Formats: sequence, C-alpha cells, structure tokens
Amino acid sequence: MAWQRVASRSAIPDGGVVGATAGETPIALYAIDGRIYATHGICTHALALLSEGWVEDGKIECPLHQGQFDIRTGKALCAPLEKDLRTYAVKVDGDDVFVDLAAQGAS
Repeated sequence: MAWQRVASRSAIPDGGVVGATAGETPIALYAIDGRIYATHGICTHALALLSEGWVEDGKIECPLHQGQFDIRTGKALCAPLEKDLRTYAVKVDGDDVFVDLAAQGAS
C-alpha cells in the first residue's frame, strides 16, 4: 500500500491523540516527544475509539475498559487486553501527516 495523507500535524496536540481514517481504516494519531505515532483506531478488546482515550507516559488508555497499550509498539500492557494493537509507519512532510497501512510503525 502507499502513503496516505491522514491529518495536519498542527491538528495533533502534543501529548494528545486524534482520530482519523486512512481509506476505510480508523486510526489514532499521537504526538509524543516531538514525534508522531499511528495505531489502529479501535481497541482490540472492544469496539471503543482510542481517540477518545487518555494519553499518559507513552500509553493510550481505552475509554471503555481502561486497558492500556504502548503507543510506540502497540503492546497490550494490562487486562482486559489480550491482543496487541497494530501500529503503522508515519512520515511528516511540512504540516502533512502520512501513514502506510502496509508498514508497521517503528518502535
């Protein structure tokens, strides 16, 4: 798959999360320590939008059952999560943020 523009860098608050789509795939975009990360936008445990969750210390907490994922690696960190979260490669060009759904994000 190819790079797809999904958001403006300026729309992603530092230390925060926003939801976007790449084609029909929901994604969550995070700005942490000056870097942008992208994960699948839906929790692997239940159908909750991670963009409605809380970011803290490089983790996203699902708003539904408080499970946490490592944003950089997608690793499920606690119950009730049992499955890791898909991460995507990101590149930023000026104010444009692109993701490649076929490439895993760098951890």
